[in-house]
Amino acid sequence: MEEEIKKAIQVLKKGGIIVYPTDTIWGIGCDATNANAIKKIHKLKRRVEEKTMIVLVSDAETIKDYVYEVPEAAYDLIEVWDKPLTIVYDGAKNLASNLVRDNDTVAIRVSKDEFSRRLIEEFGKPIVSTSANESGNPSPIFYKDIDNYILDNADYVINLYHNTMNEVKPSTIISIEEGGSFKILRS
Repeated sequence: MEEEIKKAIQVLKKGGIIVYPTDTIWGIGCDATNANAIKKIHKLKRRVEEKTMIVLVSDAETIKDYVYEVPEAAYDLIEVWDKPLTIVYDGAKNLASNLVRDNDTVAIRVSKDEFSRRLIEEFGKPIVSTSANESGNPSPIFYKDIDNYILDNADYVINLYHNTMNEVKPSTIISIEEGGSFKILRS
């Protein structure tokens, strides 16, 4: 695992994109603060740039580095939610502008997967997480489901868990309403 993290960090630092296992499905990732790397993902996925992507961080405390105000309810939900949880926050900051929606929101998930969490910690920045597929095609749950086009055109493909990933679905996405209640956007 250490060697794969080192190789991935080298690629991320150069503005490259990786295909990697996450706490949900196989994803395409890059430095979430690098607008050019995000453009590369849109091009690889053949996706319109207006569609946003999820940002992964290594722990809940880090969220405050990328949004102006973290509702207290967010910390509580992250702690008790038993499946991968992505929360849409208002007031994005310190991220690439083409990652932030027009209404200044950003979707952030605390990764619970050991590989991606350690990668983010050692890289020192959040990374993008979007499904490892071309836009409109099914999301790959298993490595074997990733289209060769994606694998051949990424800058680096993580060489772990190719035959051992557990079947997991994409994360639940919620927004937190005024007063701490939440609205499920994707379950």
